[in-house]
Amino acid sequence: MPISLADIVAGLPSDESWGPPTTTDALVDGVPYAPYSKGDKLGRMADWTTEGKDREGRGGRQQYNRNYKDQQVYGAGTSSLFAVQVAEDESSFSVVDNTRTSTKSRGFGRGGATFVRGRGRGGRDQRGGRGTFQRVGQRGGQQNGYYDNRGGRGGRGGRRFGGWKDYDKPQRNRDSSVNIKPDWQMLEEIDFNRLAKLNLETSTGEDLDSYGFLYYYDRVYDRPPVKNNERKLNVVDRAAYNVTTSQDPIIHELVEKDEATIFATDNILSMLMCAPRSVYSWDIVITRNGNKIFLDKRDGSSLDMVSVNENAADAPLEASEGNKDSINFPGALALEATFINHNFANQTVIESDTSKYEMSHENPFYNPSEETEALASKAYKYRRFDLSLEKDEDPLHLIVRTELDAVVKNNISGEDQLLVIKALNEFDHKAQGSGGALDWRTKLTSQRGAVVATEMKNNSCKLARWTVQSILAKADVMKLGFVSRTTPKSNDRHVILGVMGYDPRKFAEQMNLNLNNGWGIVRTIVDMVRSMKDGKYVLVKDPNKSLLRLYEVPAGTFEEDDDGGQEEVVEEGAE
Repeated sequence: MPISLADIVAGLPSDESWGPPTTTDALVDGVPYAPYSKGDKLGRMADWTTEGKDREGRGGRQQYNRNYKDQQVYGAGTSSLFAVQVAEDESSFSVVDNTRTSTKSRGFGRGGATFVRGRGRGGRDQRGGRGTFQRVGQRGGQQNGYYDNRGGRGGRGGRRFGGWKDYDKPQRNRDSSVNIKPDWQMLEEIDFNRLAKLNLETSTGEDLDSYGFLYYYDRVYDRPPVKNNERKLNVVDRAAYNVTTSQDPIIHELVEKDEATIFATDNILSMLMCAPRSVYSWDIVITRNGNKIFLDKRDGSSLDMVSVNENAADAPLEASEGNKDSINFPGALALEATFINHNFANQTVIESDTSKYEMSHENPFYNPSEETEALASKAYKYRRFDLSLEKDEDPLHLIVRTELDAVVKNNISGEDQLLVIKALNEFDHKAQGSGGALDWRTKLTSQRGAVVATEMKNNSCKLARWTVQSILAKADVMKLGFVSRTTPKSNDRHVILGVMGYDPRKFAEQMNLNLNNGWGIVRTIVDMVRSMKDGKYVLVKDPNKSLLRLYEVPAGTFEEDDDGGQEEVVEEGAE
């Protein structure tokens, strides 16, 4: 039966308000109801992305407190009307005093440890705990305040206490090795990432001719020094030459014979082949004359200097960067290292006119009528390498002048082995710029591998260049001396702590040094110059970026600078 409008109006409530009747009962359909405000944040009804409240395996109660301390739950804006007070509930307990108890800890094995990165699952007290540690010289299981109470000892997310503000350090602004003039025209810009992908397989090369002589190496230096009786590094004045490519009379003869297309010295070529490892600025002068290409260095170039800790994460600072120790400036350290290398190679040989290894010809740079100093033990081998590709119509050969420092008898076969002698130097293992180096006096004998590994990291470019030079010269052994200051605050007195010998090819493998990549870099730069007109070019490593720039410069550039050279650098260091 249809309902009339009068019945509907009669059924309406007589009150002035609409909706359900107002009641003071706190139940809605029998369910308790709690008041809330619009400002309350709504949490998750269920969350499986984080660990449960009652799970103990990975940090337990403290882990829960850390994960949930900032989360709000439904109705958290007001006090709960239905909170149940549980007396002495264990889940409400929190650690206040985290001092060590007297019980002996077994969580660290032998000695103490400082956390570097703690991906371990808890500590020994928790389920299956293993952490990553760096040993320090402490006894027992103490951590000297490096206790991490977030997730037990060695809990996940272990704290790192060193270098936490590295991101905030200002970018270093180094100066270029050569003054870029306005009339120089930039032709190419090559990023190191492109250079690292290059590859060119090349033969081991062939010998063309050899000059000079070599003294025999003194094996006494291979023995570890006697305690409290260190060997001093002496100043040994000998005539040594580092003539650039275009001024070498032997290379002039090879050019006239049309023996090759590209000419260089091992000092210059090694820098180009190891360019991706370099940090400091350097430059190479490239001259194209017809179909001949010469790779040269400027007088007083940075290529003649031996850098120190160039690749360290915290390399030595300049005075403008806040370094107050003048003898530890990068320039002063390079001068010191160059001086050490010059004298070390001369000191470690036995000078004897009756017992020396003669090459085919005499030293081409020595003039007895003009020189007052005796000639240093040095041999020059001119070697040729084939850089040709299958698509090349004509062969592309490179001739490089390589250097050797000494010769030694093989202990088993008795054959003569050719040596390259270099020296690493320690200035102060506690000073800024040391790159976390170990104390050589105490660690060189017991931890040789760690010392060499640290030097490979801090001096990657320098060691790579020395290794390349040894391989180019086809040396049998590369001798590395370890020279330290007598006192850290004096840079003019040094002691020899030890000498190690390495096969250059195996040493290159340890350093992850790929010679095929180096030859690919050389071929790429040569192809760029071959595609350009005759003239003079300068290849410059950017002082602050990982890239090379190729400039075209006027023909007379650098020719007015006739002073400088390696000899003057060494004499200044000796004074």
